Amino acid sequence: MPKIEEFDVFVIGTGTAGKKVATECVKAGWKVAIADNREFGGTCSNRGCDPKKVILGLTEIIDRAERMRGFGITKMPEFSWEDLMAFKESFVNSIPRRTEEDFKELNIKMFHQSPKFIDKNTLSVEGKTISAKKIVIATGQKPLELKIPGREYAIVSDDFLNLKSLPESMIFIGAGYIGMEFAHMAARLGVKVTMIDTSERPLNNFDKDIVAHLVTASEKIGIKFIFNAEATKIEKLRKNFRITANQNGKDISEKAELIINTAGRVPSIDELDLIKGEVSFSKKGITVDKHLQNPTNKSVYACGDVSDSEGLPLTPLSSKEALIVISNLLKTPSPIEANYPPQPSVVFTLPNIASVGLSEKEAKEKGYDYILECELVPSWFNAKRVNSEEYAYKTLVDKKTDLILGAHLIGLEASEIINMFVMAMCGKLTTKELKNMIYAYPTWGSDIKGML
Repeated sequence: MPKIEEFDVFVIGTGTAGKKVATECVKAGWKVAIADNREFGGTCSNRGCDPKKVILGLTEIIDRAERMRGFGITKMPEFSWEDLMAFKESFVNSIPRRTEEDFKELNIKMFHQSPKFIDKNTLSVEGKTISAKKIVIATGQKPLELKIPGREYAIVSDDFLNLKSLPESMIFIGAGYIGMEFAHMAARLGVKVTMIDTSERPLNNFDKDIVAHLVTASEKIGIKFIFNAEATKIEKLRKNFRITANQNGKDISEKAELIINTAGRVPSIDELDLIKGEVSFSKKGITVDKHLQNPTNKSVYACGDVSDSEGLPLTPLSSKEALIVISNLLKTPSPIEANYPPQPSVVFTLPNIASVGLSEKEAKEKGYDYILECELVPSWFNAKRVNSEEYAYKTLVDKKTDLILGAHLIGLEASEIINMFVMAMCGKLTTKELKNMIYAYPTWGSDIKGML
């Protein structure tokens, strides 16, 4: 019988949530192990939010120059994708090494493979049998695999972030967060972009009126949308790839040099053998109770994007859930329940769209009597000075309490303005109090007074 190595806690996943749990547990004197089947450091730092934002930085310059052409800009700036990729790598390259060095310094045992459950408290990893009193799953999400012939020809977001050069044309399968963000980056850098989606519009989880403005802005930079269309196969041609889709019962086809699968992301749990560990799960991830503990295997906790909790699959929520799991593992000072404040969500297209709180539908369903403000405001100074036509807001305020119920924005700095709404909602500030405040002017944040 192979020797069984025992740990107080075994953490699966080395991203924001997993690293935080492992670090705090070892500092508390626990014997800790951690595993990841990819480079250490997780999605956000290696192949997600951070490298994406570096690329966005260049496209913001291109976008701003284009808006100001004829208003001071006489010549568009030149760019080098290769230089941009090298700059991006300066942020990414050291992440895995630094993460491993941190773990080594803390004497956390590391494994470079996805563990598999043998039973409730036993795992198999790298040919070793591991016993753990507690197991924390923080494996995040991964791209949804397309179930169509030729799916092997489609790259995913990881590959997009590592392209050696830009092709002349791209087709994105899926118009969600990732697809829309990458489509805007590519289109502004001269790529002919087509987007195919099964829905009648992009970004179904955002306000439809705000998204309509984004579609208009997207079409202005040359993005072609094909809605109500389901991709059925991908074929490799001599130079291009051809994608066939069924749109309203008819087959249509499009060609491009590159096909990108941005059809969505799913919990990264398929390699864990959860059934053997008696760990319950859903399509959204590991099922958890109010303590982020699995109901069918009390030794297991889940946090971050992989947990089927009320938290959105966003890095700040991963950190928050990690702190809850840490507290409940260490019982300091006593078990706590997950409690979620208003959670902002942003799509980093140009312009951005951002949202926090309730939608109109949700406010109606909850029975609120609310005031709705909704307006397209390209005439406001901040929009006019950067020649931006797509600046709009929709806000919902409770008539009874004068508190903000929800805010939905589109604009070049919507990702920053939304944080003003988050602070107001978390601080339970009334619109009267917000309007009585003095804001620096002219700043984007000062526009919140006009949106209420």
